[in-house]
Amino acid sequence: MTNQRLPAEWEPQDAIFLAWPHKNTPWDWQLEDMIQLYEALVSVICDYADVVIALPEAAISEVRERLAAMEIPLEYVYFYPVDSNDTWVRDFGPITVQTDAGMKLLSFEFNAWGGKYAFDLDNQVSTKMQALGAFPSADFESIDFVLEGGSIETDGQGTLLTTASCLLNINRNPHLSKDQIEQQLKTSLGIQKINWLHSGYLAGDDTDGHIDVLARICPNNTIVYTACDDETDEHYQALKNMEQELAAMTNADGQAYRLLPLPWPGAKYNDTDQRLPATYANFLIVNEAVLVPIYDSLSDEDALDVVSHAFPGYEIFGIPCLSLIERGGSLHCITMQLPEGVLLQA
Repeated sequence: MTNQRLPAEWEPQDAIFLAWPHKNTPWDWQLEDMIQLYEALVSVICDYADVVIALPEAAISEVRERLAAMEIPLEYVYFYPVDSNDTWVRDFGPITVQTDAGMKLLSFEFNAWGGKYAFDLDNQVSTKMQALGAFPSADFESIDFVLEGGSIETDGQGTLLTTASCLLNINRNPHLSKDQIEQQLKTSLGIQKINWLHSGYLAGDDTDGHIDVLARICPNNTIVYTACDDETDEHYQALKNMEQELAAMTNADGQAYRLLPLPWPGAKYNDTDQRLPATYANFLIVNEAVLVPIYDSLSDEDALDVVSHAFPGYEIFGIPCLSLIERGGSLHCITMQLPEGVLLQA
């Protein structure tokens, strides 16, 4: 058996994978707003990596024309006629590991965070993309284990950070014990140590507590994390408890982390006064840049400053994501990195 290693997100990438919003997704009610957000996203990403897009065949011509009108270099954009239920490709897209033989895409099972929504098409996206040649230089393996990309963070050196509320939830792999789940993660992803968070949540988050809305591993043994300084907010105590847990953690080499708190964006609500899961932790790393969700809050600039300290030398971009959190996710949730060696041999 070949050794497998889950790369850190800041390692070199070939492309970013997107599932385009279309009329048959739940975005139909604000489709134009979402398409414009995706267009802006592609425009930025293309300066740093290629873009691989899954979308209905009938939509390809229009999307291509709109991107061309924006003078986006289409030689860096790849379109594949693959339908999806939704756009949260972080969770139903492939997770890439490095092996002795090169890169391998792992297609885990996706059940829409415990059957909360339809997922029949989403669960087939990776396999269909592979069949169409979207990942030409990588091997491919399907694994009978429910796992979403947004639920795990790694330093690329054998440490995994995750939440008990998600991975140990009976709506994911109810037939497996914690020890069995840990063994699956270690075997599939080449993990030596798993750090479990037991505190922290965001109201309006449908994922049962994905790590990528709470805490993110960054270069130089750093973790940035969602912090709340408003003692009257419902999140205050849970996020304080999470902070204490992070402070007690070490990586696989026994080293404590440098912790950088992200500012609190304040309470955001939809038109029916439901709380939305605004978080600056849900950023995307794409080669030499970090794209950070912003929410028209006074704390936006402070958040960009914190991320810049975590990623010295990187370009930092704020991407408006108020419309995106209307359905419970943000920037990292709609993207999946394809490391170097997936599209082209390194």
